[in-house]
Amino acid sequence: RPHRTELYEDAPSACWPIVYSPDYNITFMGLEKLHPFDAGKWGKVINFLKEEKLIADDLIVQAREATDEDLLVVHTRRYLNKLKWSFVVATITEIPPVAFLPNFVVQRKVLKPLRTQTGGTIMAGKLAVDRGWAINVGGGFHHCSSDKGGGFCAYADITLAVKFLFERVQGVSKATIIDLDAHQGNGHERDFMDDHRVYIMDAYNRYIYPGDGFAKRAIKRKVELEWGTEDTEYLQKVHTHVEGALNELKPDIIIYNAGTDILDGDPLGGLAISPQGIVKRDEVVFKAARSRRIPILMVTSGGYQKRTARIIADSILNLHNLGLIDKELATGGAENPKVEQMIRDSARDLTNLSLQ
Repeated sequence: RPHRTELYEDAPSACWPIVYSPDYNITFMGLEKLHPFDAGKWGKVINFLKEEKLIADDLIVQAREATDEDLLVVHTRRYLNKLKWSFVVATITEIPPVAFLPNFVVQRKVLKPLRTQTGGTIMAGKLAVDRGWAINVGGGFHHCSSDKGGGFCAYADITLAVKFLFERVQGVSKATIIDLDAHQGNGHERDFMDDHRVYIMDAYNRYIYPGDGFAKRAIKRKVELEWGTEDTEYLQKVHTHVEGALNELKPDIIIYNAGTDILDGDPLGGLAISPQGIVKRDEVVFKAARSRRIPILMVTSGGYQKRTARIIADSILNLHNLGLIDKELATGGAENPKVEQMIRDSARDLTNLSLQ
């Protein structure tokens, strides 16, 4: 019998299925500036969406921190205990000075934000099933597995969201992970290595971190990209393989890891996708999900430049403008006339994927 968790309490129906908490942001004596990560990116996305009047504070779902008991659904006790050593956290987050801080400070200033984002992903999993779609403005820690963190990922939120759904939500027994971050998602791949209920599609720069050959064996649809891949080729590949993946297996839920580190100029990603290309990519994935009436949960994952937050916000606004996400849709399911029209349009668009 699953343990009791606050993460699965019903969200107010007036809320958008957009999950966030101010606790996501890592701000601490300028330490966050030592990582190429914009550690306040999540809050900036929300601020842009508020400026555009899409959402207001009382209309978003407040993320709650995942408890130890929640984390133990996937993580080993041994791994969680390791995080009590500051140098372990310094290695995982790639911020060396963290090694010299007392662990209670590290827990509060670095790990609590990551645990809150992880709680957000778990909550968004249930919301996606209830409402047809959900976006966690954080999360997407795809390098973390049950017993090992790395690459800024301390908790395996994607694995957790899937396992929570399998254990607690009736009718969810197959999941597809579409991982479009610039890096290979070796964490969830290791966790679901022998689990036939989970289909993984992963498109990544083949030459960068983590280069995990063992984890690659879990990928059902592998799209290995070259340095400097640009929009036209990238979008063509994403479209072909997302359609292929969903035609091969119709899952009960899609977890979409929407990393923005594919952006041209990203110091770690090594790809050359434009801001418009990223917006188009998210549109392609949401159209594929919505036209098949498959619930979709999006997490924001990697993306290491200052302009990233604006692009994520623009993408969410674009999804809304196209009717791919909205509140009526959220509560009324796919019998929405706007959606029916959208499905017809997308079927037409996708035959000749128009790459503006």
